[in-house]
Amino acid sequence: MPGASWGVSLADMREANRRWQAMVRSPRARGAASRYRSVLGTPESTTVRRIGDLECEALLWPVPLWPDLRFEVLLAPNGAVWNEWLIRAPGAPGPALRTVEDLRPWSCTVDEVARAFAPARPMEGTAPTRWRLGFTAPDKDGARRRAVAEFTWGLLQRLTSVE
Repeated sequence: MPGASWGVSLADMREANRRWQAMVRSPRARGAASRYRSVLGTPESTTVRRIGDLECEALLWPVPLWPDLRFEVLLAPNGAVWNEWLIRAPGAPGPALRTVEDLRPWSCTVDEVARAFAPARPMEGTAPTRWRLGFTAPDKDGARRRAVAEFTWGLLQRLTSVE
């Protein structure tokens, strides 16, 4: 049964999603940061992060399902959410990414793939919680391959093309 390994039923997951969607779409919805705090609790850490010329606040929450990951929300100075995704926990080792074959679903983050196969080219995703990266990487035989990786919530889902 889907969800059974997480200790909840499919009906419980649907109900949780229904409540989340109702809260997000409510005309009396709270600000984005307070919404995350009300659902996830107090962030494990809050830091100032500089991205180019922009300064933002990074809120990190632990993810019980994946202890080596954190859910990160980046806030603009006005409190608007700039980005929300899963990242590797500070100090946690990421996977060794050397070849296209090392890219397995759910094993690595956007940042890890971008650093391993620099220069990676960000591409438009198919939804707000999806990202794509174009890059060149060797295969197990050493041949260089162009690839596009798709991510959901910051985790690798699949390679959509490898040439």
